[in-house]
Amino acid sequence: MAGQTKNKALTYVAGHTGLVGSALCRRLAAEDGRELLTVPSSELDLRRQADTEKFFAERRPEQVFLAAARVGGILANDTYKAEFIYDNLAIAMNVVHAAYKSGVKKLLNLGSSCIYPKLAPQPMREEALLTSALEPTNEPYAIAKIAALKLCRYYNEQYGTNYISVMPTNLYGPGDNFNLETAHVLPAMMRKFHLAKLLAEGDMKAVAADLKRTPVGFGLDKEAASGEAAARGVLARLGVTGKSVKLWGTGSAYREFLHSDDLADACAYLMDRCDYRDIGEVVNIGTGRDIQLKDLAALIRGIVGFSGAIDYDRTRPDGTPKKLLDVSRMASLGWKARITLERGIGLEYGRYAMKAASASGAKGNI
Repeated sequence: MAGQTKNKALTYVAGHTGLVGSALCRRLAAEDGRELLTVPSSELDLRRQADTEKFFAERRPEQVFLAAARVGGILANDTYKAEFIYDNLAIAMNVVHAAYKSGVKKLLNLGSSCIYPKLAPQPMREEALLTSALEPTNEPYAIAKIAALKLCRYYNEQYGTNYISVMPTNLYGPGDNFNLETAHVLPAMMRKFHLAKLLAEGDMKAVAADLKRTPVGFGLDKEAASGEAAARGVLARLGVTGKSVKLWGTGSAYREFLHSDDLADACAYLMDRCDYRDIGEVVNIGTGRDIQLKDLAALIRGIVGFSGAIDYDRTRPDGTPKKLLDVSRMASLGWKARITLERGIGLEYGRYAMKAASASGAKGNI
């Protein structure tokens, strides 16, 4: 294994405003051994090869965390297939190649557990990669992420680079996306239950503030802002009333969830202590525990404090039946997750509720 970084290294976090990137910045900023480098996407479009190579040639980072990506939940993946495969392929190709050309000493590439086959044996070991068909609803994203980890592997083999690929499980945490059209399952559930709670309490001022602060998507935001009745109507169409919340699928699928701060800690750990030879082609990062989505919904409902019913739209897809990562390889490297799901959801709902209260001008605690 590689020794821990001792000298200050210029460290570029690509995608620093996203869920993963922002967690990485919080984690790395607490260390004395790194000088962080971040650039907003408005100034550097990583999909553009010439711009990306120019940036790397001028700034010469020593370490790179590749967290930039187009991401979203099952609806976004299934709706914007072309964007998901093109954008993620372009980002990976440009960053990996520019890193090689500019002499980056170490790169950590963030992937996703959706790279594994839809019906992979559970828990999913790293060796399951490309052994059978992918889940169709997120196949474009998965293909792009598989290409990225293969890029890292083959650059390592041909050019002697030190590029690591990690595959985290489903993530949540500060800076999550709560747009109901593009959000992942956990923040989407949290917001729906929060809005349902406000409706049950008759707090339309807080509902209006929430809808103004964060888009609901589906082209409904203008309508939702046009009055109390319209807001109620929009939310009802999205399955949110004061009496019940409707969720996609059957609730029978299982998912594993990892707090983004735990992922950031794992990535920093690997960057400091491990080389690609220690890891192999890819290493899973997760908790090693999953939960059925109907139980997740009940957990979030209880934490939010909504007492209404949970219904399911069985015309909507469940996605992959089960996605539990085998994290034994990561454990053998000396790292494991620390934030439990119940604690993590409590922390994130506390943040969301505090922002919601501030936006609505509410007084007191929520």
